[in-house]
Formats: sequence, C-alpha cells, structure tokens
Amino acid sequence: MTNLDSRPDLEVLDPGQPCTATEILEPRAVPLGGVREMTVYRTLPQRQRSLVGAWCFLDHYGPDDISLTGGMRMPRHPHTGLATVSWLFTGRVEHLDSGGNAASVVPGELNLMIAGRGITHQEISDPGTNILHGVQLWYALPDETRFSENAFAHYAPEPVTLPGVTARVFIGAFLGAVSPVDTRTPDLLGAELILEPGASAQLTVRADFEHAVLAESVAVTVNSTAVDHRSLAYVPPGSDTLVITAGDTGARVILLGGVPLREQIVMWWNFVGRDHDEIAEYRRRYQAELGFEQADPRDVGKPALFGEFPADQPPPLPAPPLPNSRLLPRE
Repeated sequence: MTNLDSRPDLEVLDPGQPCTATEILEPRAVPLGGVREMTVYRTLPQRQRSLVGAWCFLDHYGPDDISLTGGMRMPRHPHTGLATVSWLFTGRVEHLDSGGNAASVVPGELNLMIAGRGITHQEISDPGTNILHGVQLWYALPDETRFSENAFAHYAPEPVTLPGVTARVFIGAFLGAVSPVDTRTPDLLGAELILEPGASAQLTVRADFEHAVLAESVAVTVNSTAVDHRSLAYVPPGSDTLVITAGDTGARVILLGGVPLREQIVMWWNFVGRDHDEIAEYRRRYQAELGFEQADPRDVGKPALFGEFPADQPPPLPAPPLPNSRLLPRE
C-alpha cells in the first residue's frame, strides 16, 4: 500500500525511546483516494513513536464496504529500503510488482514484498470482494540488506492453539511456531492472535524485544492498560511476559515485535533512506524512470531502480514534491 499523502511529513525513525510502562498510540484517520475513498487508521509512524523494532508503518482498515468506498485502488508506486507485509481478515486484493510477481492477498496468508534497492507495485481489490478488512505493515531493512535485490514471498501459517488463544505467526518465531520467510531483518515478530471471550493470555516473549499490540477488532487490555479499538499498545524491552486480556466478546489483535533497530532512518512518502540526499535521489530517479520528469545528469549511467511493468495497467502515481527545506533529523 502506498502513502497517498499529497504533502507527506518527514519521519525520522530513531530507536525507540525509553519507556517504563505500556504506552498507547492512538490512530490517525487517513483517507485514501478521491470522492469515494477508503479510510485507513495509522498508528505508525507518529511523532510519539516511530519504530517498534524495525516495524515503521501500520495501517489498519475495514471492515470496509467497497460498494460505498470503491475499495483498494493503489496504482503503481515505488518503495526503497523496506519490506511490505500484507495481511487480510476479509476480502481479496491483487498484487502486481516490477519484480515479475503477481499474487492474490487472501485472509490468513502472508504476502511479503522486499523492496531492497527499489521496486514498484500496485494493489487493487478483487471485483468479487464486498468487504475489505486488514492491515498493511512495513518494516525498515537494516543497513546491511537495504541495497539488496527485491524479492517476494507467500506463506500460509498454520494456527497454533493455546488455552483461550489461537495464533498465526507470519513473521519470526513465537509460541513454538516458526515462519520460514526470509525477512532480511533479524529478530522480528509478526502474528495474529484471536482471544476467546474473557480470555487472558499470559504470553512468554523475548525480553530484548520491544512489542506492540494493535486492538484490531475491539478494545483489549495489555499489561493492565486499556487499549481502545484501533489503538496500538507499545511495551518496551525488559520483560519476558506479555498479558493480553479480551472482553466478553473476545478479540483479535496483531502482535508486532523486534529488537530495537538502533539505526536512524529517514522515511518520506514511500521511500526509506538515511538522509535527505538519498531520499531526493530516489524521488528524482523514480520520476525520470516513469516519465514524469526529465532525467537528471547526475543519474546518467546508473542502473534502473524501479523495474518494468505491464503496459495494460492503471497509470502510475507521481511522487509528491519534496519540502522546500532539507529533510533533517528531529532532535
């Protein structure tokens, strides 16, 4: 999924700030599209906290009646230095990328796209879908793998059942389940947990991880802290136990985790880089490669970043203009 903000803010993603208690990150409603638009609820990134491990972006959407909103129509757009994680609860989305991968995103099955040094893709909801409901996640690639080749992986995790809880682990290792997907980012966790009505799950987690729990379906309690529907609870490293409690109707949550990245990362629009000049070059080369602007002499002789795409697809998205000032780290 693309960030469709017409004037995206600079996000400098520093390692997670110290925190001694569960911290609540409230969602921000972001409309995607025009008159008929789909709204997503974004909890990462924000000024209060930009990273959870390497996770740097979380959009939650639906249940969305696409007869009213038109569904998901994300035409071709770029990514660099990150990986996208698509996870659905209801509906179907068709994915196509410039690495030559065409795949369906369906409930309970992971689609992972690693952008590496550059890729373009599109995501369009299937015409047969009536209700669309899911999450779109990004994680930042560490310095050692961020210039690697792009890649795509699909994985359907088997459910793991504990008293009161059913989990599907799509990234990393948790509750005895291990995802085989190569993330090119060590020490990362992503899982869907479904809690039965009234269940309180006491989960053993890695003490060196920071964790985040998205209250996906209804409000829940995380470590005795109330978490409203669509909000994200952040739990800092230091404890090997995480307690998630559901109300009378049960709950579904998304659990993310990872070792703090400890790399300063500049994220602007759909690009992840390390400084202003990298971001400016990514934008410049994308605009030239897709024909929106003339090629810059500085880029003559450089290999294409963003790849080829079938000609019969919707027109690509142009990049928004850069801010007038240099992209600088926040203090």
